[in-house]
Amino acid sequence: MDCWSTPLHLDDEFKKLVIRMNPPRVTVDNTSNRTATVIKVDSANRRGSLLEVVQVLTDMNLIVRRAYISSDGEWFMDVFHVTDQNGKKCLEDDVVDRIQQSLGPRVRSFRSMRRSVGGQPALEHTTIELTGRDRPGLLSEVFAILADLKCNVVAAEVWTHNSRMASVVYINDETTGLSIDNPDRLAKIEQLLLYVLKGNIDKKSANTAVSVDSTHKERRLHQLMYADRDYDIYEGDYMATSDRNKLFVTVDNFIDKGYTVVNLRCPDRPKLIFDTVCTITDMQYVVYHGTVIAEGPEAYQEYYIRHMDGYPISSEAERQRVIRCLEAAVRRRTYEGIKLELCSEDRVGLLSDVTRIFRENGLTVIRAEVTTSSSQAMNIFYVTDVSGNPVKSETIEAIRKEIGLTILQVKDDGVCSKSPPKESGKFSLSHLFRSSSEKFLCNLGLMKPYS
Repeated sequence: MDCWSTPLHLDDEFKKLVIRMNPPRVTVDNTSNRTATVIKVDSANRRGSLLEVVQVLTDMNLIVRRAYISSDGEWFMDVFHVTDQNGKKCLEDDVVDRIQQSLGPRVRSFRSMRRSVGGQPALEHTTIELTGRDRPGLLSEVFAILADLKCNVVAAEVWTHNSRMASVVYINDETTGLSIDNPDRLAKIEQLLLYVLKGNIDKKSANTAVSVDSTHKERRLHQLMYADRDYDIYEGDYMATSDRNKLFVTVDNFIDKGYTVVNLRCPDRPKLIFDTVCTITDMQYVVYHGTVIAEGPEAYQEYYIRHMDGYPISSEAERQRVIRCLEAAVRRRTYEGIKLELCSEDRVGLLSDVTRIFRENGLTVIRAEVTTSSSQAMNIFYVTDVSGNPVKSETIEAIRKEIGLTILQVKDDGVCSKSPPKESGKFSLSHLFRSSSEKFLCNLGLMKPYS
């Protein structure tokens, strides 16, 4: 060994020291931009910094309109133009304070911030993760089993894509309201759920996992579906032609600088930047530079990436895999079903009853978001018929009458109502107008100038 080399553990300790000495500096600017709040973050760099920042913004329900990213070397600087859900600046003092606190020194210990789910302390729920082949009535069967086993669903999120299903469910004991930690009971829950997930047609292995840890639902769902290879297309799997025409992903090597350049264009929607950055990070790539523009009906994202080993993509197979995975990351949250919102007093078995009514009326749930606050249940379901087609209005009204007209409402989501791009083929953000924030990064040498 070279006498001048540094042991790995000392190198890690030095990096930790650098981070402690250089905590993230966050500025929140509501004056320089007419329509958005500008958030600037710079700090000593480490893998995952970008995702943690984007994750915090997403969890605060902020919409990223523009983003300029540079993290080449030991330092990163990110600039985000954000608005609230109504397209307004974040003018309230408490919102500004939350941004500064969330993206300040605590960003380095982000996982410690996830202390509650659905309004419940983390110690008061048990986490169940499920993956398997999707089929009509599956969610109804899962919730029925949990209700029969005296488990109360505190919160849950369910995604389906390419005939696969992934869900993260938080439960507690019906009687005590606390997490379930009895090994025999947990084993029984896991065994019965696995039996339902496998069914008679699952050609791929189903999976369940039970723990008492708190997880970030949406990031974990991306990881579960990625591990389940939902990005692979199998004969007979459904993919709408109109959806393919709305999404463009290109991946090419920038030979001169040793980067791989990822370009993505699709209809804009909330959480899009989180979905793409999450996928890039979990596929073991690092974003060194990036630009995001999402100020109209379309979103444009451009990232300069390398694998964790420092090299760009080296094969055509790897390039195609990145394209498929990013396409899947976008489509997992893009649905064309009817959005139903249920608000009522929470009770054990509520989800089992509601999803059973859906099933009996020929509806299948393609996505679900379940939350509870105190004793109030606030659940969102995206539904289609069993063939994936829109549900007839008379069917929806019949279900609403059975559940309760004031309890179950039809909502206009608008996620899939955007017009498709007018042009296809390769594209680049270099052809778009550059704002003053990007020029500022170029002047500092933190972003490659474009001709």
